[in-house]
Amino acid sequence: MTDTIRSSAPARRILPARDLAQIAIFAALIAALGLPGPLNIGPVPITMQTLGVMLAGAILGPRKGTLAVLLFLVLTAVGLPLLAGARGGIGVFTVSPAAGYLYGWLLGAFVTGYLTARLLPKYPFWPALGATILGGIVAVYLLGIPVMAINLGLPLWTAIGLNVAFLPGDLIKVIVTVLVARQVHKAYPGLIALPKGRQGHA
Repeated sequence: MTDTIRSSAPARRILPARDLAQIAIFAALIAALGLPGPLNIGPVPITMQTLGVMLAGAILGPRKGTLAVLLFLVLTAVGLPLLAGARGGIGVFTVSPAAGYLYGWLLGAFVTGYLTARLLPKYPFWPALGATILGGIVAVYLLGIPVMAINLGLPLWTAIGLNVAFLPGDLIKVIVTVLVARQVHKAYPGLIALPKGRQGHA
């Protein structure tokens, strides 16, 4: 009797295997971009890993992009030395001057992915540039700067001034992200699910 009482529908996965693979690949990409090491010109190191965060949002979208960053951060928090300069552990999320930027990466990937989804399937260059600036720079700085000010005991305006040095490099990363994402979305349409109301619009 018990053998016949079984669910006819298989259990649904939260994420399909393809999505899980994409999330893992981009988490690995963010880690790999830390291998060259940081450029230390201030209290917060400049790294290539923010490029990986921007790419995750712009290519995978808000859900998968944010999950890729979250996976990377969880692995870092448990002690793996995945941040540029072989840093890891819970301390980088608490007392480090860079702690707020790590949380900002989550917001940045989500905002970049959310705005990118609304530009597809065409993904025009200038709107995409603006979307990636809002997600990859503004959203990250929004959390990073106040936490840096708190952890270093600096006035907020002083912390803002210290971040001016990051802008040229971050703007270059934004341009690279948009150029790469344009080619990826052209070659592999459908990586990001279009919002309702835009589906079917070419």
